[in-house]
Amino acid sequence: MTTISSAGVGSGLNIESIVTALMSVEKQPLNNLEKRQNTYESKISALGTLKGALSALQTAAKALTPAGAQSATAAFSGFKANLADSTIATASATSAAVAGTYSIEVGALATNQRLALGKTYDAGAAVLDFGTDTSRTLTLTKGGTAVDITLDTSQNTLAGVRDAINKASAGVNATIITDASGKQNLLLSATDGGTANAVSVSGTAAFIDPANPSTPIAAASAFNQTQAATDASVKIQGISIATTGNKITDAIDGVTLELTKTGTTNLTVTRDNTDLKGKLETFVNAYNSLNSSIKSLGAYNSATKTAAALNGDSTLRSVQGQIRTALTSVPADLASNPLKTLSDIGISFQSDGTLKLDSTKFEKAASTNFSATANAIGAFGSAIKTTTTGLLASNGVIASRSDGLSSSVKALDRQMQAMENRLTIIEKNYRARFTALDTTMTSMSTTSSYLGQQLTLLSNMASNN
Repeated sequence: MTTISSAGVGSGLNIESIVTALMSVEKQPLNNLEKRQNTYESKISALGTLKGALSALQTAAKALTPAGAQSATAAFSGFKANLADSTIATASATSAAVAGTYSIEVGALATNQRLALGKTYDAGAAVLDFGTDTSRTLTLTKGGTAVDITLDTSQNTLAGVRDAINKASAGVNATIITDASGKQNLLLSATDGGTANAVSVSGTAAFIDPANPSTPIAAASAFNQTQAATDASVKIQGISIATTGNKITDAIDGVTLELTKTGTTNLTVTRDNTDLKGKLETFVNAYNSLNSSIKSLGAYNSATKTAAALNGDSTLRSVQGQIRTALTSVPADLASNPLKTLSDIGISFQSDGTLKLDSTKFEKAASTNFSATANAIGAFGSAIKTTTTGLLASNGVIASRSDGLSSSVKALDRQMQAMENRLTIIEKNYRARFTALDTTMTSMSTTSSYLGQQLTLLSNMASNN
């Protein structure tokens, strides 16, 4: 007999509706587990957001922490160098500079040595005599450093030699000069000026003499000097400075000069806190971002009665407490330092819990006692770095909480799978039972109809008799 499961057919029993309603009740424990799992996963995601904000603060704190045995003063010292006449030279300063004013007198610039081939050639003409060889070596020596350039027969033109030299990075530039008659020459120029950067040519390469092709010219004799290398003439504070080129790096502590023309000017070196101030601003912004994340992740909306993922979570409170302690406690390294708090260097808490950098107060502290200011910055940078590193460690509170929640999610996965398997069996049983009921009721309805018909027939027969 065919099973009827649709309403209005057979018994009229709506099996699908009945089973759906029953399974809705049976699935309630599974729904509860899914809600718990979603809650745990939301917390894990929220902890990831918190970790990201902490990592940004850690990075900002590292930038405020002196490396190794470096002092805070050396780590954060910044200077800028300015020339009254910037056409005479350019200047830059490092943290090793000393503030002051210096007179600069450039009497002469260093010149780059120049060499030219003693012979000229038609464009594209062969310029090298290889003899029975397939390759020859051209050696360029500059400042005591020799570079061997291998030339083969495919490079047997001025353009080929030029390209090989320029590709070799030997500190020599090669160019082709074409004269009024169309003849070409090869010009070599040292990339740096000064006698210490003079260039010499040697090697096994030999150049063809167009006037006497049978007698090639050895590389060492093929080039003529067109400009000698000379050193610059410079006086700083009236003292003559020894130079080997136009770049001077060791005359003034922490200052590099690049000479561009002759003349007299003044160099002023002053402290520059721009970079350090930028690092402090980055630190303040990173903390404020973390503070905002903590508020958002732990929020509760009384109007909608909804709580954020980490509302009431001890991990959130632990992070917030440890960071605030590191910011408000006086580091041990500052026991004898004149400046002991962040407020002393211009960083203070606002009423909304954020930090703010007072640029005026910072600049005043740095100009009054830079060493003490640097020490305070370094100490607090180190404190926050240590705190954030601990919080972000593999055994820190965030990792421990995340690991615990992940374990709970996996356990719920197992429970939910087992429950889904059981619900599949329950639904199958429900369908079997109600299908059997539907079949029975259909059969009973058919029998009842038949009996009714027979009784009607018997009644009619009796009436006729």
